[in-house]
Formats: sequence, C-alpha cells, structure tokens
Amino acid sequence: MTDATEYPLPQGQLSLSGPVARPAVGTVAIRGDLAHIALADRYLCAHYVVPQVRTIGTAGATLLCQPREGSDPVMRLEAGTRFEALDYAGPWCWGCLGPEGPSGYLHLAELVSES
Repeated sequence: MTDATEYPLPQGQLSLSGPVARPAVGTVAIRGDLAHIALADRYLCAHYVVPQVRTIGTAGATLLCQPREGSDPVMRLEAGTRFEALDYAGPWCWGCLGPEGPSGYLHLAELVSES
C-alpha cells in the first residue's frame, strides 16, 4: 500500500443497525464474501480487505461485472489509472477505483507488473 491510499481501520464496536440495500454490481466495492475495509462501518461482510494499489497497464483495461470473457463492462480504464486490487483468483483481479466504486474484474495481465 502506498502513502496515497491510507484507510483507517474501524474503531469501536461494529454493529448491525437494520437492513441495507444491496449495491448494484459494479458500484460499491463489496461482494458476498468480502468488502473494501473502508466499508466496514456500513456493510456486514465475512472479510474486509485493505487494498493493494496497482496501476493499469499501457493498453488500458475494461472493468467487467463478472470474471469471465463476454461479461458486461462496467467501464473502460485508461492506461496509468490507479486501481485498488482487493482479490486475485487465477487470471483475474477484483478491485475498484475507491471504496465507493466503480468496482469489477479485470485480467491480471492488464495491470502493470509488480517488480
């Protein structure tokens, strides 16, 4: 994580205060199994993740709703865009531009290689 992205850990007791509408796919950085750490005070989830800041590669990337070819696009990300990686599975990375989104999947190959 870089100095540019510091998300404080929640303080005090986290509690359920009533029903919360499920965000639309591709918006807020939450899935059924995990969520961005900055959302811990608003959404109950099994796991919270502190993002790993990555950069979109020179060809840019299409952020997708699901981790599969042909999935609906969320948006196009330009080369050099800062991306917060939250989960890696096979050739896919799930992440976001920030906790409020947009969020989605992209190919690991579309990210600048880590040195």
